[in-house]
Amino acid sequence: MSECSSGSCGGGGDQPSAKMQIQDEMIRSTLEKIKCKLFIMSGKGGVGKSSVSVNVAAALAEKGYKVGILDVDIHGPSVPTLLGISGQLEMDRGSLVVPKKYNENLYVVSMESLLKDPDQAVLWRGPMKTSAIRQFISDVQWGELDFLVIDSPPGTGDEPMTVLKTVPESLCVVVTTPQEVSLSDVRKSINFLQYAKANVLGVVENMSGLVCPHCHESIDLFKKGGGKDLAEKYGLDFLGQIPLDPATVVAGDLGKPVVLLEEESFAKKSFIELADAIDEAVKKSFEVAATTHD
Repeated sequence: MSECSSGSCGGGGDQPSAKMQIQDEMIRSTLEKIKCKLFIMSGKGGVGKSSVSVNVAAALAEKGYKVGILDVDIHGPSVPTLLGISGQLEMDRGSLVVPKKYNENLYVVSMESLLKDPDQAVLWRGPMKTSAIRQFISDVQWGELDFLVIDSPPGTGDEPMTVLKTVPESLCVVVTTPQEVSLSDVRKSINFLQYAKANVLGVVENMSGLVCPHCHESIDLFKKGGGKDLAEKYGLDFLGQIPLDPATVVAGDLGKPVVLLEEESFAKKSFIELADAIDEAVKKSFEVAATTHD
């Protein structure tokens, strides 16, 4: 994977059939070493999807799992900022990219780590984005992982479509906030996942109330319960609620997941519970798949 030196660089264009077949084989080889692929998505921007991705990944890593985060938000990657990661990715053996190591159990690849200037705009169209996402999987030395958490940009465009086509066994986690302006877009995402015959693990409601740090009472700032109602309407599992919490803002500015802060907080507790719920839901999904194939 070559280094990006300008906002208009990319791996676009049609690849020869033989080259594509080689890359397909590399993708298969990489994915075979990853037990579970979690695809975190939403139809609406600003719902805190990257925060959910990072904290779930960090909480799973704290449980002892080997976890990778693949940030495929090419135009607005925020995972490096949330983890305090900077600098470019390194190459191994001349061709494979080495993920950024956050700690012993958590590794990260993001578009931002391929740019000389993290503030530069990436001016890519669909084919270039598709090619880049395939390279993020085929050309990265992920190794043996328990979870690969894929953080996608909002909507149902090139990036999520490429992820579902390249990693069809992904288990999708849909993130929403409680208010209707978010739910209406998330309904489109669920419709997209159903059309793509994707495996939906469940729904997460972020920004679910604001818990007062003084009296510990909940304030329904953006309403509450919309995500749970949405999950019930579509027959999906409801995985959990994450409240608004000033600790999340502090953690983001520190470049550290809130689940790894020493101080206890409502958000930390909720994210850990969410990671546990996802862990259990994944195990059940695997059990169902194994029973189905027997």
